[in-house]
Amino acid sequence: MLDDAALDTLFRTARTQNAWQDKPVPEALLHDLYDLMKMGPTSANCSPARLIFLTTPEAKEKLRPALSAGNLAKTMSAPVTVIVALDEAFYEKLPKLFPHVDARPWFTSNAAFAATTAMRNGSLQGAYLMLAARALGIDVGAMSGFNVEMVNETFMAGTTWKANFLCNLGYGDPAGVKERLPRLDFDEACQIL
Repeated sequence: MLDDAALDTLFRTARTQNAWQDKPVPEALLHDLYDLMKMGPTSANCSPARLIFLTTPEAKEKLRPALSAGNLAKTMSAPVTVIVALDEAFYEKLPKLFPHVDARPWFTSNAAFAATTAMRNGSLQGAYLMLAARALGIDVGAMSGFNVEMVNETFMAGTTWKANFLCNLGYGDPAGVKERLPRLDFDEACQIL
């Protein structure tokens, strides 16, 4: 079991960041982040998440028109913004990822099942990304306030990748952290049968 300090880092004292220190995230740390994130489980090891790390002012400017007003300043000032995407044709990588059986027909024969699998497992991997970042000392600020079609066209045109959500990464400025909002109690959100 993890100790209290680790649990605090991952969950209890971790906060969504809205303001950032002017401190870059080294590219090598982004590699470490992916190498940790990719180890999280997905169904049939399908691993549909695809990540586009925006680290330069030029890349951020391409994203600017797609951002909602409430997400503009915090995204433009974040050292890194990740487009957490999913590959709609994730099943083409299954011969490498799930080599003991040809699982591609499970998905090529059922488009709805493939789309649901990509969204569910890509979202799981996005959550792994955020936890891995916190474990590595990187603060996060995930969001969905953006024009998905514009992001897809600007960054992924001509591919099978589609945006799921955005996640800012860096070293948070404590002055930008808002008061923690309430959470549901166990009895409000859970059942034991």
